[in-house]
Amino acid sequence: MDDFLAPVQDVLEGQIDFHGQRIAEYLSTALLILSGFIAFLVGYINEDIHLTLWVGLAGTIITGLAVIPPWPMFNKNPERWLVPVAGIAAGVTVDGVKVA
Repeated sequence: MDDFLAPVQDVLEGQIDFHGQRIAEYLSTALLILSGFIAFLVGYINEDIHLTLWVGLAGTIITGLAVIPPWPMFNKNPERWLVPVAGIAAGVTVDGVKVA
Protein backbone atom coordinates (compact mmCIF):
# COMPACT_ATOMS: atom_id res chain seq x y z
CA MET A 1 0.00 0.00 0.00
CA ASP A 2 2.89 2.36 0.75
CA ASP A 3 4.23 1.83 -2.77
CA PHE A 4 0.94 3.12 -4.13
CA LEU A 5 0.55 6.07 -1.73
CA ALA A 6 4.15 7.38 -1.94
CA PRO A 7 3.79 8.94 -5.43
CA VAL A 8 0.39 10.39 -4.50
CA GLN A 9 1.86 11.90 -1.34
CA ASP A 10 4.76 13.39 -3.32
CA VAL A 11 2.31 15.09 -5.68
CA LEU A 12 0.04 16.42 -2.92
CA GLU A 13 2.85 17.54 -0.60
CA GLY A 14 3.46 20.68 -2.59
CA GLN A 15 7.24 20.68 -2.77
CA ILE A 16 8.47 23.74 -4.63
CA ASP A 17 11.78 25.55 -4.32
CA PHE A 18 12.46 29.21 -3.55
CA HIS A 19 12.88 30.12 -7.22
CA GLY A 20 9.58 28.35 -7.97
CA GLN A 21 7.87 30.40 -5.27
CA ARG A 22 9.08 33.59 -6.94
CA ILE A 23 7.83 32.38 -10.33
CA ALA A 24 4.45 31.44 -8.84
CA GLU A 25 4.12 34.86 -7.22
CA TYR A 26 4.94 36.73 -10.44
CA LEU A 27 2.69 34.46 -12.47
CA SER A 28 -0.26 34.90 -10.12
CA THR A 29 0.15 38.68 -10.05
CA ALA A 30 0.40 38.94 -13.83
CA LEU A 31 -2.54 36.61 -14.49
CA LEU A 32 -4.80 38.36 -11.98
CA ILE A 33 -3.98 41.80 -13.39
CA LEU A 34 -4.52 40.55 -16.95
CA SER A 35 -7.81 38.84 -16.10
CA GLY A 36 -9.04 41.92 -14.25
CA PHE A 37 -8.20 44.12 -17.23
CA ILE A 38 -9.91 41.74 -19.65
CA ALA A 39 -12.95 41.48 -17.38
CA PHE A 40 -13.20 45.26 -17.22
CA LEU A 41 -12.95 45.62 -20.99
CA VAL A 42 -15.52 42.89 -21.68
CA GLY A 43 -17.91 44.38 -19.15
CA TYR A 44 -17.39 47.92 -20.41
CA ILE A 45 -17.90 46.99 -24.07
CA ASN A 46 -21.02 44.92 -23.33
CA GLU A 47 -22.20 47.27 -20.54
CA ASP A 48 -22.86 44.27 -18.30
CA ILE A 49 -21.51 44.06 -14.74
CA HIS A 50 -22.70 40.46 -14.45
CA LEU A 51 -20.50 39.46 -17.38
CA THR A 52 -17.60 41.39 -15.83
CA LEU A 53 -17.87 39.36 -12.65
CA TRP A 54 -18.06 36.04 -14.53
CA VAL A 55 -14.99 36.85 -16.64
CA GLY A 56 -13.14 37.93 -13.49
CA LEU A 57 -14.13 34.71 -11.73
CA ALA A 58 -12.94 32.65 -14.71
CA GLY A 59 -9.61 34.48 -14.65
CA THR A 60 -9.24 33.83 -10.93
CA ILE A 61 -9.95 30.11 -11.41
CA ILE A 62 -7.45 29.89 -14.27
CA THR A 63 -4.86 31.65 -12.10
CA GLY A 64 -5.52 29.20 -9.29
CA LEU A 65 -5.09 26.23 -11.60
CA ALA A 66 -1.81 27.67 -12.88
CA VAL A 67 -0.32 28.48 -9.48
CA ILE A 68 -1.74 26.29 -6.70
CA PRO A 69 -0.71 22.77 -7.84
CA PRO A 70 3.00 22.01 -7.35
CA TRP A 71 3.85 21.83 -11.05
CA PRO A 72 7.33 20.44 -11.88
CA MET A 73 8.36 23.82 -13.31
CA PHE A 74 8.21 25.19 -9.74
CA ASN A 75 10.81 22.69 -8.47
CA LYS A 76 13.66 22.92 -10.97
CA ASN A 77 16.19 24.41 -8.51
CA PRO A 78 15.93 22.45 -5.24
CA GLU A 79 18.15 23.46 -2.33
CA ARG A 80 21.17 21.30 -1.65
CA TRP A 81 21.27 20.71 2.09
CA LEU A 82 24.45 19.86 3.94
CA VAL A 83 24.98 16.21 4.79
CA PRO A 84 25.16 15.67 8.57
CA VAL A 85 28.57 14.54 9.77
CA ALA A 86 28.46 11.55 12.13
CA GLY A 87 30.01 12.03 15.55
CA ILE A 88 29.81 15.82 15.65
CA ALA A 89 27.16 17.17 18.00
CA ALA A 90 25.57 20.49 17.28
CA GLY A 91 26.29 21.71 20.80
CA VAL A 92 22.94 23.40 21.28
CA THR A 93 21.94 24.12 24.87
CA VAL A 94 18.28 24.63 25.73
CA ASP A 95 17.40 25.59 29.33
CA GLY A 96 20.75 24.29 30.55
CA VAL A 97 20.33 20.88 28.85
CA LYS A 98 22.58 20.00 25.93
CA VAL A 99 20.58 18.87 22.90
CA ALA A 100 22.32 16.71 20.28
